[in-house]
Amino acid sequence: MNWDDTAPPTDTDADGRLVGAAADGEDQAVEAALRPKSLAEFVGQERVREQLDLVLKAARQRGATADHVLLSGAPGLGKTTLSMIIAAEMEAPIRITSGPAIQHAGDLAAILSSLQEGEVLFLDEIHRMSRPAEEMLYMAMEDFRVDVIVGKGPGATAIPLELPPFTLVGATTRAGLLPPPLRDRFGFTAHMEFYEPGELERVIHRSADLLDVTIDPDGAAEIAGRSRGTPRISNRLLRRVRDYAQVKADGAITRDIAAAALKVYEVDKRGLDRLDRAVLAALLKLFGGGPVGLSTLSVAVGEERETVEEVAEPFLVREGLLARTPRGRVATPAAWAHLGLVPPQGAGPGGNGQQDLFGA
Repeated sequence: MNWDDTAPPTDTDADGRLVGAAADGEDQAVEAALRPKSLAEFVGQERVREQLDLVLKAARQRGATADHVLLSGAPGLGKTTLSMIIAAEMEAPIRITSGPAIQHAGDLAAILSSLQEGEVLFLDEIHRMSRPAEEMLYMAMEDFRVDVIVGKGPGATAIPLELPPFTLVGATTRAGLLPPPLRDRFGFTAHMEFYEPGELERVIHRSADLLDVTIDPDGAAEIAGRSRGTPRISNRLLRRVRDYAQVKADGAITRDIAAAALKVYEVDKRGLDRLDRAVLAALLKLFGGGPVGLSTLSVAVGEERETVEEVAEPFLVREGLLARTPRGRVATPAAWAHLGLVPPQGAGPGGNGQQDLFGA
């Protein structure tokens, strides 16, 4: 297995939030030890696992390399883990890089020309690759060949370079940004879904066994319910609860211990943290539930506009606590209930709580 010196970056760098989906250095180190090594060990994503198992078994029976694979979905759902499992199932080495690291066609040509036959190339955040490299990748994926341009201007010549058969595994958090010619060259495309609480409980129990942590079913359920449907967050919360149990109790994790620990870390029962609740509180208490513009809302919570839009809002929208409308951000009745507040008449996505608040 080949590893690049640096881990592939993601669209949003790790922000230090306990419930953030981006991986920081500690996450990457722990995940390497917790990652399943085969499809049989991989928890969740049943449909993707079944389809991928057929693709890999068929390729092994033919004695051929597997088709190129595109994995899409939110950060922390297991795209990198699946790429490593693909390599393990095909008994092939894997090389890991990322779209932002490939800024020139020459960067990609250097990687492709050094691949071994059957090797798996994992390209994280493939949608962020430069356009010249992207166009070179078309021919490499389809014909296992690239044209290396030597010289400049009228005297430039293209030297064809044959490549050994390889499997490209592309991962993206924004499949819509991939151009159709690139998407069409993947033989198998899978979308990773958020996990159900029961699946996350299985992830937590497996990780607890590997970390030598004692946890009962209720404790695992408490952590799973606050994990935003993301295994990476489950594992991170488990480690923080483990620390609390070690210092404040006998080391065993129960529901009460998990709840007390996550209260210390300001992660509530729905997985909201300080930033999420600050956005909701500003929207409800200062603006009567909205509608309010994003810039105004970000100033009210003392955060950058991009932080509110890209870090806090996606989960609040997915949880049905906030709605984006042409007139601005609007709180839903569930948001008022979650913070224990009574909405003014007409508040909600279809109303105008802000006008009611100021008596207009």
